[in-house]
Amino acid sequence: MSVIEKSWYKKPGLLSILLLPLSVLFWLISTLRALFYKLNILKAFKAHVPVIVVGNISVGGNGKTPFVIWLAEYLQQQGLKVAVISRGYGGQSDSYPLLVTEQTTTTQAGDEPVLIKRRLGCVVIVGPDRQASIKKLEQHDIDVIISDDGMQHYKMARDIECCIVDSERQFGNGLLMPAGPLRETKARLKSVDLVIENGGNAQSRYDLASSPFRTVSNSELANSVQDKGHAVSAIGNPKRFEISLEQQGINLLSTHHFRDHYAYQANDFSDFADDAVFMTEKDAVKCFSFAKPNWYYLPVDAKPTAAVIEKLNLLLKQKGILNGL
Repeated sequence: MSVIEKSWYKKPGLLSILLLPLSVLFWLISTLRALFYKLNILKAFKAHVPVIVVGNISVGGNGKTPFVIWLAEYLQQQGLKVAVISRGYGGQSDSYPLLVTEQTTTTQAGDEPVLIKRRLGCVVIVGPDRQASIKKLEQHDIDVIISDDGMQHYKMARDIECCIVDSERQFGNGLLMPAGPLRETKARLKSVDLVIENGGNAQSRYDLASSPFRTVSNSELANSVQDKGHAVSAIGNPKRFEISLEQQGINLLSTHHFRDHYAYQANDFSDFADDAVFMTEKDAVKCFSFAKPNWYYLPVDAKPTAAVIEKLNLLLKQKGILNGL
């Protein structure tokens, strides 16, 4: 995490004050852009099927991916054919839109789309141009599109907006980028269909439930797991992951934090010798090709509260995505 990013989660200091003029400029540009779409001066495109956006108003990991996976599985259970589109942050493909397959690497598509594909098996499209990605989806038989991020992509019309908020970090110092972590002001939450906290005590939230450890090299259930090792993570809130490991009885020899979406190399682990390594599933998809047998990842699943499911069902019915709920 850079010096600027660290300042976002402290009381505003000198650095924040110095960056405020840029935040004002950011606010002006983003506000005008949103207004132009609202007034139809700039034209949004409408997908051929309903679109559900799962995003946030702040940068950094807030826990979108676990909820995207839960939402897709929930809709599949209702008999809907689901597709997911993503920017594919951290990936570099020779061409876009990119259809993610079992052979697609995180270097090509980014870590989250590869993880989503492996978990769900549904159609996943990656690309910076969401309109082009949705156009490509017309070739597939689908009923609903989930956009992993994209709340600020006003060019893409949407039927439902779900905003994920990290219950621990919340909105940092409450300032817009670059003085703070916010992409939009907190007033934006008033227009969101469903605000969901990741953890915490809010009525509208989801909790993360850990599943048994799996081996990084082959994604299979670990027959036995060493009880001590090094925690390595490239996620927005690594402390939550490390607490989960300790709750599983793991004695952490050390903790190592890389920037979100970091592309691991084998030499990043050279100091660990033959010690066990523990990571998240998001990290694991980038390491299976060089992982040692005693490297493990901890899968987690989002468990929304009844309040979230009730509100979601109401929205799905109102928007005509599902009937009879």
